[in-house]
Amino acid sequence: MSDTMNIEEYLAQGGVLTAPGNVPARYRGELMRLMSSFVDSELAASAGFADAINFAPGIKERIAASRITLEKADHAERVLNVMADFGTDVARYQTSHDWAARAARDADLGTARQAGDMRLSVFHYPVTGWADAVVMNVLQGLATGVQMTELTRVSYGPLAEVFRAIAPREARHAALGIEGLEKLGASDEVRAAAAYWRPRVAAGFGLAGSHRFATLLKFGLRHAPNEELLARWETLVGEHLAACGL
Repeated sequence: MSDTMNIEEYLAQGGVLTAPGNVPARYRGELMRLMSSFVDSELAASAGFADAINFAPGIKERIAASRITLEKADHAERVLNVMADFGTDVARYQTSHDWAARAARDADLGTARQAGDMRLSVFHYPVTGWADAVVMNVLQGLATGVQMTELTRVSYGPLAEVFRAIAPREARHAALGIEGLEKLGASDEVRAAAAYWRPRVAAGFGLAGSHRFATLLKFGLRHAPNEELLARWETLVGEHLAACGL
């Protein structure tokens, strides 16, 4: 208990852990949950954008969708390799779910996770066309950018390094989406897609006043509460949609 408390104090003061052997049990549980959520979301996003490739109206757009599909799968693999250090069977994990499976379009999942599947709820909804894919990518890409400000500072050093390498490519995914949105313009289809995806992406930030935040803050796995991250995202969304006439 003394050793555990010393580590918790170390983490609360900004300390960094570097290997599985010096990770307390509760910290390990929260760290694995964080990594699983990221990996499952990236695998599901990759599967979703694989379908979007065939929605693309031109070669440049097909290349952009293909790049996102490839790199999100690569990001999942990089974090899975960190999970492997904690004993995760990587080969088995990759096939544990149908990552392309989606709920009904009109389902209301809120912030709920499915049993054993830690993807953000937004990745359970289907993409129905190119405009839908572009809008979803913009809104979720901006959300990922906000969340990366947390992930790149996690107190488990090897994971933070992976996230710092991933962050610029995730930012590029959002930029590709914004380019696509500017081309589409403020059509009724784009407006409908924005209205559909905005609350579903927002749900990914979790509940305000989360009881788990204090624990995550103490462990150095989070730094800003859900409501602050959500507010940052809402500001970015407002700015980018307004720039596109939405």
